[in-house]
Amino acid sequence: MSHETLAARFPVYDAFAPRVPVHCVTPQAPGCIHRFYDSSPFSPSGRYLALTRLPFEDRLPGPGDAAEVVVVDLETGDTSTVAETRGWDSQLGAQVQWGRDDRTLLFNDVDTREWRPFGVRLDPSSGERHRLDGTVYAVSPDGRGSAGPCLRRTLKTQRGYGVVVPPEHVPVNRGAPADDGVYVTDLASGASRMLVSIAEIFEVAFPASTRDLYRRGDFYCFHVKWNPQGTRLLLVLRWIPRTLLPWRRKKSHRRLNVITMDADGGNPRIAVTDTQWRKGGNHPNWCPDGEHVLMNLNSEGAGLRFVRVRYDGSDLRTLSSTIPGSGHPTLHADGRHVLTDAYPQEAVAYGDGTIPIRWIDLAESRESALVRIHTRSPFEETTPALRVDPHPAWDRPFERIAFNACPDGRRRVYVADLSSLVSGGSPRASGSPHE
Repeated sequence: MSHETLAARFPVYDAFAPRVPVHCVTPQAPGCIHRFYDSSPFSPSGRYLALTRLPFEDRLPGPGDAAEVVVVDLETGDTSTVAETRGWDSQLGAQVQWGRDDRTLLFNDVDTREWRPFGVRLDPSSGERHRLDGTVYAVSPDGRGSAGPCLRRTLKTQRGYGVVVPPEHVPVNRGAPADDGVYVTDLASGASRMLVSIAEIFEVAFPASTRDLYRRGDFYCFHVKWNPQGTRLLLVLRWIPRTLLPWRRKKSHRRLNVITMDADGGNPRIAVTDTQWRKGGNHPNWCPDGEHVLMNLNSEGAGLRFVRVRYDGSDLRTLSSTIPGSGHPTLHADGRHVLTDAYPQEAVAYGDGTIPIRWIDLAESRESALVRIHTRSPFEETTPALRVDPHPAWDRPFERIAFNACPDGRRRVYVADLSSLVSGGSPRASGSPHE
């Protein structure tokens, strides 16, 4: 999709003189968000964008509240509502993602009779719809399967990332349970099963010397991610203390470990320990090689930096000692450039509710602000789960990105054309910081 085509169909965003062309692709559909920075909202052909449209932006959803699944045609400029869903929350919407082709759209819904979430496979062109036994979270690179946590249980550690059901329908874990873990769904047949339990992960991956630290609390699965080759999975495994009432628990009370495993659930390893994470860190994500994990980590006590670590926890390296980490980082296939955003309160932001979309050249230790845009929600101060995270996500050729923002106070989705910085998947040199 050329810049000229987007320019003819969608309004230009030109505040603060962006370094690259940027267009709002939801001008008539406020309330839209794309899913997350580790999955692409662009269809396999690149023509369509798949989004969740929230019914309101000033409060969190309750059980049974309906949102919309929206498809934007980047070629014609048309926006279509293709489904209604009750399987969503404020940060990742209904986990809307594409499967193997433009006729395979995937998202979640909730059966409100039993308050059970389920995945949906939809052909947006014909309306043909299939209900899956399992749910949609992280679609595999080949589009054949989805892996993820229990979407009802995510409410136990953080709002915004699963589905909303009445409290009595949220299962409660005890310790490292054998009846909860990472689940996989076959997107063709719809069949679902537990791939590996938390009990198995704890028994195999955690050294005996550390297990007593987790005796008085409970484990829950959070983010699950495939590596680009589809050979390994990453899991953010969260532990929360049982001795504190839920409303008194703080992030500092949690213990977080980055777990990796083979595609069949075997060989679980700890890539980043709670001891390392609690010094400061967030947002682990696979590197393009499928062997290493990228994340923000305060591994050397100098503040957040971009670090890379092997899936088994070895070879932890800081990628730049001078450039601070922030936001939701992805490493380009060249291993040299990082794309990320920032939270409004982070030092690399501007202090006025606007943030940069950052383009970082690790080889030269230089960065550019590609876009500066407002992302602070008017409602996030009282309800943090209503914040608007940009979550910059690539298309498949690594030429365009989509991101969320709210420059006029409403959630909107933007597409930025980075083809002037990349050529055949090889990015060109970056400019000076905050250029």
